[in-house]
Amino acid sequence: MIIVPVKEGENIDRALKKLKRKFEKTGVVKELRERQKFTKPSVKNREAKLHAIYVQQLQQAADQ
Repeated sequence: MIIVPVKEGENIDRALKKLKRKFEKTGVVKELRERQKFTKPSVKNREAKLHAIYVQQLQQAADQ
């Protein structure tokens, strides 16, 4: 359960923004979208490998 303490006199909009940020950090929505369909392990591995290659290219470009 996500709890957002609201100080006295604090704006409700700011508290909602904190709630949304905490909710996003937990990854609930991302996990829910992943569970809507089955992804084969081979596809997951391929995507992870492509992502790793992409990140490595970005790091190499930053080093140069």
